Amino acid sequence: CMHSFASSIDECSRRQAATYTPCSSFHSSPSSPIHQLHSTPVPQSSSSTRQVPGKMDAQNKEVAALVHKITGLHAAIAKLPSLSPSPDVDALFTDLVTACVPPSPVDVTKLGPEAQEMREGLIRLCSEAEGKLEAHYSDMLAAFDNPLDHLGIFPYYSNYINLSKLEYELLARYVPGGIAPARVAFIGSGPLPFSSYVLAARHLPDTMFDNYDLCGAANDRASKLFRADKDVGARMSFHTADVADLAGELAAYDVVFLAALVGMAAEDKAKVIAHLGAHMADGAALVVRSAHGARGFLYPIVDPQDIGRGGFEVLAVCHPDDDVVNSVIIAQKSKDMHANEHRNGRGGQYARGTVPVVSPPCRFGEMVADAAQKREEFANAEVAF
Repeated sequence: CMHSFASSIDECSRRQAATYTPCSSFHSSPSSPIHQLHSTPVPQSSSSTRQVPGKMDAQNKEVAALVHKITGLHAAIAKLPSLSPSPDVDALFTDLVTACVPPSPVDVTKLGPEAQEMREGLIRLCSEAEGKLEAHYSDMLAAFDNPLDHLGIFPYYSNYINLSKLEYELLARYVPGGIAPARVAFIGSGPLPFSSYVLAARHLPDTMFDNYDLCGAANDRASKLFRADKDVGARMSFHTADVADLAGELAAYDVVFLAALVGMAAEDKAKVIAHLGAHMADGAALVVRSAHGARGFLYPIVDPQDIGRGGFEVLAVCHPDDDVVNSVIIAQKSKDMHANEHRNGRGGQYARGTVPVVSPPCRFGEMVADAAQKREEFANAEVAF
């Protein structure tokens, strides 16, 4: 969703740390194309089938056509004089999202160097666009006496709700013993820290949240949103820092969230994760936002093997195919980092394709409830007959 959450390029140079998303953010209109990264309905993926030559040829053609289209869109977006709201900007990002969000056989990590360079540049453009939108709405909300009473004016606020709900439910399901964190860190919170707010207000009512962003202006904006709230506001703090400069502070957190755009390139993301692994407390949980398939043109893709090499045990990987665009990886800091590195890195336990990929807990619950409802409806229909 959505679900994460960037800071403005115009105010602060970026980046190796601190933006959001969202699972899944652009202009003030409801058709806002970047926010459709978190709101565009996505068809269900088809079940996997045995690869045959004809199907492989068709998939190769589909991938080639997709890369060609996105390359053209990147070139057009890069030529724009500004990423501020305008009909041209809206149209190009709408086309980009329409191309990237549906299920696709593309594996962007296997594209050639030229395509990889294009992809990294495109992700940075998306980040800049998100930052401009978030700064705009943060200022708009700050004009109210109590900004938190008016979050609904943000057209895609519900997508943050869905992404945060997914992350909380995955943590509760897969972290041994569940979670009741005293302190949480969100790395890359941006000027609209909706993820932290939703978690604090809806799921973790007794938890203290430390929000970190590289941009001081983003933190200034974010802090104004909580000035009138006596509950959540008292549990929110904002810090201007590069994640690479955090060390002893990280040991204080029971859970650390890593926003999707903290570390743009794969090697940068791996360095950030390794740094977290070196300083987080043993047993602490890590939530990493990633992407899957063609959505990897919009957000960085995190290899779970890099998380294993960073000193963590990967507990679950979730690739939603609905309005939550970001994938979510749940991991736990290993108590024996060197043993974990051998097991997960050199041993290849978490090589791509062998990680524990799971369905969203909320969707499983909805399926059970729906099945129960249909059984009840069928029984009532029989009685009526």
